[in-house]
Amino acid sequence: MGKLGALIEIIRPVNSLMLGFSILVGAAITGGITILNDPIQLVYAFITGFSMTGASMAINDYYDREIDAINEPQRPIPSGRVSPGEAVAITAGLSVLGLASSYLVSDIAFGIAVFSWVVMMNYSVWGKRTGFLGNLMVSTCIGLPFIYGGVITGSFYASLSFSLLAFLSNTGREVTKGIVDIEGDSEAGINTVAVRQGAKTASIVASAFFLGAVVSSVIPLYFGLVSIWYVPFVALTDLGLIYSSYSLLKEPTRENSRNVKNRILYLMLVGLLGFAAGSLL
Repeated sequence: MGKLGALIEIIRPVNSLMLGFSILVGAAITGGITILNDPIQLVYAFITGFSMTGASMAINDYYDREIDAINEPQRPIPSGRVSPGEAVAITAGLSVLGLASSYLVSDIAFGIAVFSWVVMMNYSVWGKRTGFLGNLMVSTCIGLPFIYGGVITGSFYASLSFSLLAFLSNTGREVTKGIVDIEGDSEAGINTVAVRQGAKTASIVASAFFLGAVVSSVIPLYFGLVSIWYVPFVALTDLGLIYSSYSLLKEPTRENSRNVKNRILYLMLVGLLGFAAGSLL
């Protein structure tokens, strides 16, 4: 599975699956069990999230290949397992698949997918170099799947609180990644918070977003958008976010920041399961 494994790795399958699942959760939040009445539309929606995320990961690796040669030399392109041309081809193929799938959902869904595609491409081309603005661009794309899911069921506003939680927690994760990549980002002229203000300040900013996500997690309960089954999953996520904030503030080193970054991804997955459980049960 050498070559195939590298091609799969470049689309970050965990991230891509999470974004596809996020759209389904967004639909479940606003439509409950009734979303199962149209399984074909759900398949199209999942394909949109998975494909668009995979495309964004591949094109980001293409533009980051020189930076990754310093920060992450084991990544598919700098390690030579995937060529830059193959990364572009994967991006094109997944982009077409994702946009076509969204068009089959609805015109509004297609518009959201196009907007997301434009944001992710601009992030890879120039947005990442802006640092914090680039972090916000990524988090916008992370929050959109919930809104996309709400569009499927015709309940746009109900999905906004979940979109906010995803936006905040992912922004904290992006700032944390800046600490991990500070050496390569400095050489490449990428003005992350960590590069401009140092790792300690970046850890404070990241922790503020993590704790903001914890506070925002009570909104769905307050407005009665979820059942009690939401609580145990999100409580675990919130405890993880609080611990991660403490850990990062105490030790804003590259290695610990990498651990926090990886942990947050799985905490976001647990939170997603909470959204699903609270909506369907």
